[in-house]
Amino acid sequence: MEILEILGVAGRSKDRVESLSLGNQQRVQLAAALVHEPDVLVLDEPFSGLDPVGTDVLIEILDQERRTRGVPIVFSSHQLELVERVCDRVAMIVDGRIVTEGAIDELRASRARRLVRVEVTGAPADWFASIPGIRLETEVPGAVILELANGTDDQRVLDLARSVGEVRYFSLVRPTLAELFREVVST
Repeated sequence: MEILEILGVAGRSKDRVESLSLGNQQRVQLAAALVHEPDVLVLDEPFSGLDPVGTDVLIEILDQERRTRGVPIVFSSHQLELVERVCDRVAMIVDGRIVTEGAIDELRASRARRLVRVEVTGAPADWFASIPGIRLETEVPGAVILELANGTDDQRVLDLARSVGEVRYFSLVRPTLAELFREVVST
């Protein structure tokens, strides 16, 4: 009952699982997986059907299991933004084969392209053209995303942006897991 209370379904403990919403079914399944205090948790699409609050509760419970009991957690998911939020390491599987794996930051660092997002007001449209090794990747509302060739100093780009206008935003663009997955699948 304690686990059901934490998961927010204790009031439905007498109901048949089939009568519950998909999100509540997920919560009950997690409770069933946790009740015996397993040494390892293996979950298939644990976030499917959960609303944002339910997702937060599930993430907190999984994190607590990992922190307090040292339980390794392995799960599959197509919701890569949640994987990014929860996992230390990932494996990307295509056609039943692991095509890449590692810590998320390592996978990001191995990406060949270096991108920066710059929002600068009062600058001409091609303000960055004077620096060799820069290519316009895309224009987004109020900003540009630039691809920097190896050896191109991002601080030089920032200095130039400051000299031509007011810099409102400047950041390296970290690829999301979804972008990394698309990149891996397309190669």
